[in-house]
Amino acid sequence: MKQFTYLILALLFFACANETEKKPVSKKVESTKNKSNENYKIIGYAAGYEDYDFSKIDATKLTHINFAFANIVEGKAAFELETDAAKIATLIGLKKQNPDLKVLYSVGGWVWSDQFSTMAAFESSRKKFAQSCVDLLKKHGFDGVDLDWEYPGQRAEDNIFRPSDKDNFTLLLKTIREALDVQGKKDNTHYLLTIATGADQAYIDNTDLGEAHKHLDFINIMCYDYFNGWMHQTGHHANLHPSGKDKYDVNSGVQAVERHIKAGVPADKLVMGIPFYGRQWDQVSSAKDGLYEPANQGGIIVAYWDIVEKIKSGNYKKGYDESAKASYLWNATDSIFISWETPKEIELKANYIKQKGMGGAMFWEYSLDKDQELLNTLYNNLK
Repeated sequence: MKQFTYLILALLFFACANETEKKPVSKKVESTKNKSNENYKIIGYAAGYEDYDFSKIDATKLTHINFAFANIVEGKAAFELETDAAKIATLIGLKKQNPDLKVLYSVGGWVWSDQFSTMAAFESSRKKFAQSCVDLLKKHGFDGVDLDWEYPGQRAEDNIFRPSDKDNFTLLLKTIREALDVQGKKDNTHYLLTIATGADQAYIDNTDLGEAHKHLDFINIMCYDYFNGWMHQTGHHANLHPSGKDKYDVNSGVQAVERHIKAGVPADKLVMGIPFYGRQWDQVSSAKDGLYEPANQGGIIVAYWDIVEKIKSGNYKKGYDESAKASYLWNATDSIFISWETPKEIELKANYIKQKGMGGAMFWEYSLDKDQELLNTLYNNLK
């Protein structure tokens, strides 16, 4: 009887998935409320610069893969690494595992966002870039484009920025959406357009998401790096709730989502970003457990699989901030503090996504969870 029930559920899943993909092409992207957790998105970024065999990706647990990154070269979207073409072909080939899989490419990121502001400032350059996005999509067989502009109107790694970024960002998305729709009409399909957004109020203030989302299929909120490499103080980098121990009230996933909704984005268009990595601070000055204490350097990125290996040394004491719903590690011997994501946090975030009626979850980045412990937890709780 159980086997028969599972068969019926599986048939219903694929029927729903196929029906979703048959949406007609339209000029505006409409928001559709999730009917059940079977429709939640699980979006994984795959970094082309990582030394990882993409054929090992379990596409059956993903709805979307975002290949990162394309750069902006002479005003056009372009791939720059010699290995990109082969890795992209491998990702597209994963559709043999999961025919409903959507593969997008992401433009920008922390390092390659320096050209966005100038390109977006003029109508002619926006149109040139938009057409190049379509051309690159068609060349490799992608299903859509993801923009990771870090950040409109703000200083980031080494980017140019200007006050007009706020309006130009929306105009850029509109122009890309129109170019994708023109091509989509020819191909009788709907090409996706998504963005990755910052989680803080500054990102909201420097964008017009209430208007911008109308041109987007969904938005991936980067709900991580709250305490990061710029901060010589330890803290949670991806806590779901505000921490009662954080006197500065830096950020949290719940606050990030609420900011986006207040800005005018429907909840079901929002995707919560989850890190498959932690942040590690060395040379921490602390007499207790290292949480919210000064350090002699900023928090460096450390992969989930690497954190698991570190724990085996026996030098790390596990801690949990109940108010923030966040885990951390303290190595008193070496004065090392690590903020990290565990299956416990993944389950809590999945429950919040369902409770809030959000579109699903995104994570950075696939190779950082090589044994799929975090991905399996996410999949089991959303699918």
